[in-house]
Amino acid sequence: MRLTSDNRLKKLIVIGDRLLIQPSRPNEKTTSGLYLPPGVQEKEKVQQGYVIKTGPGYAIPLPVEEEPWKNDEDKVKYIPLQAKEGDLAIFLLSGATEVMYEGDKYFIVPQSAILMLEREEDL
Repeated sequence: MRLTSDNRLKKLIVIGDRLLIQPSRPNEKTTSGLYLPPGVQEKEKVQQGYVIKTGPGYAIPLPVEEEPWKNDEDKVKYIPLQAKEGDLAIFLLSGATEVMYEGDKYFIVPQSAILMLEREEDL
């Protein structure tokens, strides 16, 4: 599921270095041909899914300045995340938080729990 302008996920805001990931359906059959029930698949330590939204990144602390004539409206600056919307992410389930939103299951995952990304475009 991709994020579009008329999508219901448009109003969600992801904070900081976190990603909103929609889990993909893993292969329901093992390499030996056994079919695993969903409960067994969900107990795995590693999960995969598509990045739906990303947070702004890691906040860079602003320098402390004692200059009263300066404008106090300095905007927070961020180091952007490596993950982008649409990437397939392999992540540690132990670092993820499972959430339900309008009947669908998602994970909120910090970038530090991401093990690997697959991106359609050439790197």
